[in-house]
Amino acid sequence: QLQLVESGGGLVQPGGSLRLSCATSGFGLNDYHQGWFRQAPGKEREGVSCIGSSAGSTYYADSVKGRFTISRDNAKNTVTLQMNSLRPEDTGVYYCAATFKFTSVQNMCLTRTVGYWGQGTQVTVSS
Repeated sequence: QLQLVESGGGLVQPGGSLRLSCATSGFGLNDYHQGWFRQAPGKEREGVSCIGSSAGSTYYADSVKGRFTISRDNAKNTVTLQMNSLRPEDTGVYYCAATFKFTSVQNMCLTRTVGYWGQGTQVTVSS
């Protein structure tokens, strides 16, 4: 059983930056891919970025490539999403997620193959 707790959301102006963190607890964390998903009002939850269990592979949605960076620190059991050049369309609830490493990080993000979810943190990009 894993527990995931997000922090770092908030209100930011277009062009600004935010850093989301996810604190993870449980057994065998090194065997889990982790990622960030978001859900805007009236839209389906989508994979933003996912990272492999050993941080050797990453996936980014086309809409965030070059602007967002995912990283993880297995020693500290944290996953971070650095978000730069934020746009209004980045607004939504951001969820931290984890899944056992039986699948690829791309598949995790594209098909929402997730075993554990955090409760989410709101990100609002608005002037």
